[in-house]
Amino acid sequence: MKKKEYKTKSRTLILQYLMDEKEHTISIADINAFLEQQGESTNISTIYRFLDKLVAEGRVMKYQQEDGKKAVFQYVEEESCHQHLHMQCVKCGKMIHLNCGFMQEISTHMMEHHHFRLQCQNSILYGICEVCENNVMK
Repeated sequence: MKKKEYKTKSRTLILQYLMDEKEHTISIADINAFLEQQGESTNISTIYRFLDKLVAEGRVMKYQQEDGKKAVFQYVEEESCHQHLHMQCVKCGKMIHLNCGFMQEISTHMMEHHHFRLQCQNSILYGICEVCENNVMK
């Protein structure tokens, strides 16, 4: 017998927030602040448990932030999201999917020349997006 899905207002709000902000990574603090703005008081451990469930289902990706001190999360729209690298702007936080044929070329090169299998899931390249770069140049 399949366990019934436990659905609460806070879970619905969290999922909707992640979907609305799918181009950015979201921290636990971001989610907690959003819930408070919505008048919803939720225990931090409840947020963690729900995010762990979404990660296990493949609906959300979990990344360690650049400094390695905290995790951030991103809603996944496409099944292939686990098969490519991601790029994140260090200025605005935008997440860009590097989903092109170039990835296979990199993976093949790394295996043939460095004997290393690239694991794309949860991997992020950090830099500055075009919009932020252009704003700096002005």
